[in-house]
Amino acid sequence: MRMILWSCVAGLLMAFAGPVMMGQTKAAVQVKVEADGTVEVPAESVPTSKFLTPEGRAYLVQHLHDMQDPTMTYTEKGVPRFMRPYVERQKALFPVRMEDTSIGGVHVFLYLPAAGLKAENEHRVLIDLHGGGFSGCWPGCAELESMPMAALGRIKVVSVDYREGPEHVFPAASEDVASVYGALLKEYKPGEIGIYGCSAGGMLTAESVAWFQKHGLPRPGAVGIYCASAGAFGGDATYTSTPLGEGRFMPAAAGDGVRLGYFKGTDPKDPLVTPLASAEVMAKFPPTLVITGTRDFAMSGAIFTHSELTRLGVGAELHVWEGMFHGFFYNPDVPESRDAYAAMTKFFETHLER
Repeated sequence: MRMILWSCVAGLLMAFAGPVMMGQTKAAVQVKVEADGTVEVPAESVPTSKFLTPEGRAYLVQHLHDMQDPTMTYTEKGVPRFMRPYVERQKALFPVRMEDTSIGGVHVFLYLPAAGLKAENEHRVLIDLHGGGFSGCWPGCAELESMPMAALGRIKVVSVDYREGPEHVFPAASEDVASVYGALLKEYKPGEIGIYGCSAGGMLTAESVAWFQKHGLPRPGAVGIYCASAGAFGGDATYTSTPLGEGRFMPAAAGDGVRLGYFKGTDPKDPLVTPLASAEVMAKFPPTLVITGTRDFAMSGAIFTHSELTRLGVGAELHVWEGMFHGFFYNPDVPESRDAYAAMTKFFETHLER
């Protein structure tokens, strides 16, 4: 019996190792490792992940090609052209009533589900902080992040038109979020309010929690940091994910949030800029949902954010979508996006005060 078992194991090992050994014999791949551990990576061709759904794979391929076309990344009235079909599709799939108004002296879009609020959400509200690198994508990103949550979660969503660069610099956006949050606290308990955002909005979500702590505002009931980190980027994903997720290479420094114009003159060690710089600040975070993809340049920062929150005893969830890129869930017609919406709505349903 032992001999038979060993023969099976040996056969499996040869099945996996054989091609590798033969490949090295035919054309050995040399990986150069520097004394400090820096690895010189040889050029290679990377196919789409086998774990993607057919719809997800087609979406990724289209996205990679769109990112190579300047006409598709061109922004008109706050909506990049490649996003416009997603906005129209979401409007068809997620019927909502949008009100253009202001809260706490800050311009916002208020989204209410056409089907009406769920009974348990009558006294709950979500604040969306849109993506766009602290320099644009209003209202495009705001709509794409707000309509699914309002319609699927049947909850009120307030999307904040916070001040951005280059006209404004830190802490303008944090101040605007605090103004909206402070006004909502007159109507809602802190535990009934959730805050979330993607990319710059995810980073701003973390910064807002730190800002609330600094200025004596109670922490919200739960937050979502999507396609982002609690203020720090970089790590392995800067090198492995950017060329794969966007079809182009971005220098490592481009992933550092403090290099953005909005953060001109700030100290990256300031917890109000980089909450991850302070364990004391991170330990006081509310329950946090972190979402990213394996081709997202923010993936390493997102994973590290979750690790730090968990280490400090904060209730945190991490969801990583294989093969998906930065802000992948803007397209509502792929299963990966719908799974992300489900994770988002479930998280806030679970953690916001009833």
